[in-house]
Amino acid sequence: MAESESQEGNYDNRGNKVQNFITDMEELLEKMEELTVHRAWMAYNCVSIHTDPDLQNAMQHLEDVFLMCKEQVEKKWQDVLME
Repeated sequence: MAESESQEGNYDNRGNKVQNFITDMEELLEKMEELTVHRAWMAYNCVSIHTDPDLQNAMQHLEDVFLMCKEQVEKKWQDVLME
């Protein structure tokens, strides 16, 4: 009788392990699907950024403005140090 109860417990334990495994696999699959969609959008955004001619112009403008500001700050800093 004790052996029968032990075997039933093992069966229940295996059933729980299988169910936990299935649940874990479903969660992992869902996470992988989310990551795949995220990566697809990242790839799409990269392609659209690289093919947008206005972006290059905007980046060049930002760089020019940054360099002008940097130059002005350096001049002002030198003036402050001279005083």
